[in-house]
Amino acid sequence: MALAQKVLARHRRQTRVRRGLQGSDARPRLCVFRSGKHIYAQVISDQTGRTLAAASTLSKELKTQLQKRGNVDAAKHVGTLLARTCQDLGIRAVVFDRNGFLYHGRIKALADAAREAGLQF
Repeated sequence: MALAQKVLARHRRQTRVRRGLQGSDARPRLCVFRSGKHIYAQVISDQTGRTLAAASTLSKELKTQLQKRGNVDAAKHVGTLLARTCQDLGIRAVVFDRNGFLYHGRIKALADAAREAGLQF
């Protein structure tokens, strides 16, 4: 019962955050999802409804590098990998969507690593 309330509260936060965000082709939306074991990030164009780039702790590039996949260090690697992928595609600026999660811990680590690797929020 408590888990259902927690998920429902996150979905309420998610809709509240998304109300003010809109990803375009010029400035797509960087959406982050975290589970207990992994973290996922996508760059999405809301105009066309397409995922332009994606990275996660399950990516081929990171599977061999990471010992644990559900920690802050893994989130930093995912942020760096996503930023490199975006730069290869010519994406320089994104809108950050924390997807209802609080901006601390793994979410903050991913965002900071993406910023350091060259993405602008």
